[in-house]
Amino acid sequence: MMPHKNSKFSDRTLIRLLGFLWPEDSRMLKFRFLIALSALVISKFTGLAIPLVFKRVVDELGAVSTQAWLGFPLLLLLGYGIFRILTAFFNELRVAAFAPVEQQAMRTIGVKVFAHLQDLSLRFHLDRRTGGLSRAVERGVKAIETFLWFTVSAFLPAFLELVFVTIAMWFLYDWIYALISFATIMSYILFTFLFTEWRAKIQRQLNTLDSQGNARAIDALLNYETVKYFTNESHEIREFEKLARGYEAIATKSKYALAFLNFGQGMIVAVGLTLIMILAAYDVSLKILTVGDFVLVNTYLLQAFLPLGFIGFAYRETKQALINMEEMFSLLDQASEVQDAKNAKDYVFKGGKIEFRNVGFAYNPNRTILKDVSFTVPSGKTLAIVGESGAGKSTISRLLFRFYDVTKGQVLIDDQNIRKITQKSLRQAIGIVPQDTVLFNDTIYYNIAYGNPTATTEQIEEAAKAAQIHAFIQKLPEGYQTLVGERGLKLSGGEKQRVAIARTLLKKPYIFMFDEATSALDSHTEKEIQTCLQSISSRHTTLIIAHRLSTIIHADEILVMSEGQIVERGSHKDLLHVKGLYAEMWKRQQHEEKLQELIQQ
Repeated sequence: MMPHKNSKFSDRTLIRLLGFLWPEDSRMLKFRFLIALSALVISKFTGLAIPLVFKRVVDELGAVSTQAWLGFPLLLLLGYGIFRILTAFFNELRVAAFAPVEQQAMRTIGVKVFAHLQDLSLRFHLDRRTGGLSRAVERGVKAIETFLWFTVSAFLPAFLELVFVTIAMWFLYDWIYALISFATIMSYILFTFLFTEWRAKIQRQLNTLDSQGNARAIDALLNYETVKYFTNESHEIREFEKLARGYEAIATKSKYALAFLNFGQGMIVAVGLTLIMILAAYDVSLKILTVGDFVLVNTYLLQAFLPLGFIGFAYRETKQALINMEEMFSLLDQASEVQDAKNAKDYVFKGGKIEFRNVGFAYNPNRTILKDVSFTVPSGKTLAIVGESGAGKSTISRLLFRFYDVTKGQVLIDDQNIRKITQKSLRQAIGIVPQDTVLFNDTIYYNIAYGNPTATTEQIEEAAKAAQIHAFIQKLPEGYQTLVGERGLKLSGGEKQRVAIARTLLKKPYIFMFDEATSALDSHTEKEIQTCLQSISSRHTTLIIAHRLSTIIHADEILVMSEGQIVERGSHKDLLHVKGLYAEMWKRQQHEEKLQELIQQ
């Protein structure tokens, strides 16, 4: 067999899969695995005995008289039936014994991949399309079942059948029978393997196009409103059709190749079968073999060659499954960009002081975002960060959550370097209300409870009241059980943000962060929630990233950022007195708000 360019990866995939089939911590699954293999071998031996018994029956019936047929031939027929029952029993015992091993492996691998994806860095998820990623995992998990079924239930049984039949032909008849059988089998297998390896390259292309098409469709459906806003339905259809046409061309090529493969396999089997039957018929004519022997050879041939077609199919399916598993296992090889230090300890709350010391950060060497940023948020105080779009405001929140590690400098909470504490304890200590609120396609109750899944109904309602959304929820026909839709599209922007605020309040973190938390709210609701947020800020260390300056005039200190640097800092009153960038932004926004009020009147 020609070595595949990715054969090392396939071998590695098999080794990794075997580790899940033979788990070190489960003796019962190991026992079931051995039972399944033993039942497989026994079923092949009993299956091999069936044609031998049938041969004796044929020979005995040819020699026995009409009155004597109830003797020895009848006993042979009963034995024939018993061997068939035993073969069926051990076949099904193999399936039953292996089922828990198979399902446990699928569950364990699926959970492990999902958990690993949760641990990967934000950069990985931003670089990968969700549709393509989910498709790779879905194909990989299904491939485990496909691979195990074809291997344990099809490929191995057929392989043992071929080996046993060839050995039986060698010992029962002349070596020429075994030679022809062996040559035919090996020619078939070699042709199948070589051709299937070539077809695997086509299948990889199909997988790529399938993932691209699926990702494109999901993107268009998730951004349904944007497509409608710009009337780009035709554009999305054209792009999807372009990928579909590419898939169509490669899929057609794959079908042509499959047709040629099937023809080649059929021709090899036909030639081998014809040669052996001619040889057996000749030996019968010379009285070397009996009619029973001719029947036995024919039966063994059918028993050996018929599975060959299935072996070819099984090989193609197992190769495809390996490709899909290889793609899924490659996700496990993705190292997380942000990892806990070996001696990382849990964060210890000492008031919630935040400090950025000479922090520099770049997403890549050609894109510097933050330049020597330093500031401190004392315990229980509120710091606001403002600036034009692209100034680096939201990057600060991502660094505080440690979605990325700083390129230079340090980020500390209560004098503890966040790179030396566990990510889990760090993120448990911080609650955030982001600008782009993403809700799960579930109920309002579920989305609020996500802040603390163990919270009681009373606690959830209290959080909703604090976020000024409880009254709205109660007016809904299904109340808290109302479904919010994909990404919360059934709720308005303001409603989604109030759900997000309730969710964060329910979490009860030590530190609060608001990233444009009221940007989608009307002025009346904004003022109500601002009162709530100010109450929270008075008791917790709070970091506010804002565009609307009227929302942060209460902050103890305001940082003004421009091009990744802090250019001004001070209270709202102090910054207006300086008459710098902040004063210009304030003047411009006040003018815009007055114009908006005039328009509304």
